[in-house]
Amino acid sequence: MSDVQQGGFKRVWFITGASRGIGALIAEAALANGNAVVAAGRNVAAIVERFGESDALLPVALDVTDEAQAQTAVQAATEKFGRIDVLINNAGFGLLGAIEESSDKDVRRMYDTNVFGLLNITRAVLPVMRAQRSGHVINISSVGGYRAAAGFGAYSSTKFAVEAITEALHAELTPLGIQATVVEPGYFRTDFLDASSLLVAQNVIADYDETSGAVRRRAVQMNHNQPGDPKKLAAAMVTLVDASNPPLRLPLGTDTLAAIAAKNAYVEQETQTWKALSASTDFAA
Repeated sequence: MSDVQQGGFKRVWFITGASRGIGALIAEAALANGNAVVAAGRNVAAIVERFGESDALLPVALDVTDEAQAQTAVQAATEKFGRIDVLINNAGFGLLGAIEESSDKDVRRMYDTNVFGLLNITRAVLPVMRAQRSGHVINISSVGGYRAAAGFGAYSSTKFAVEAITEALHAELTPLGIQATVVEPGYFRTDFLDASSLLVAQNVIADYDETSGAVRRRAVQMNHNQPGDPKKLAAAMVTLVDASNPPLRLPLGTDTLAAIAAKNAYVEQETQTWKALSASTDFAA
């Protein structure tokens, strides 16, 4: 991909959930790196207040659960900049609670944003990238997208879905010259554990006090004390986009690296333990 595109910008980034948090920081890093940014979010006023006016910036109103809005936002982006080189599917929120504690309403609402919303935006952007025969789809997952844990099971299931979607996109888009990467942040010092980004299940079941209950209490203690630096995460996105051979998966944070290593070791040990039974189910040769 050329380093200089239409309008003198390196690339055109389309970022969802760009009004605050990680999305806003990624937008700032992309702008500082000489890119144009389509900053999409429900609160356009907050985007304008944060970034001001610039020829390199297009604030667009976007509720990712609204497929028509997704199409309109992408059309506005191409009308202004002529192309979309990078899609950052960042919009999403969490749900803290045991599986049994998590209500149908809350789980469906989360899937509408974290999974179906991501699909809405991706389907809207891909025709632009296919016509260009270039682009990079970056889906923000989580350490919880690689391994689930008590208290975040429903949330992790949405991120497991994002991982699967990205794996398939990688296989489907690579022959078309388009990259796909799933990013797996650990705990970064953002507002993710605040009420603005995290639903907490209202149904508390005493039997889960030592598991999901303990996670609830730990989340309160960890809020705004997370080990990850969100500005460094944003800078890492620029490095990722500039890479000539970007990875399918990019874990971010030493906590994510440790979680991946622990799960891989567990899966390997369990697979070996049950290998004979696993292999016994084929038809006899």
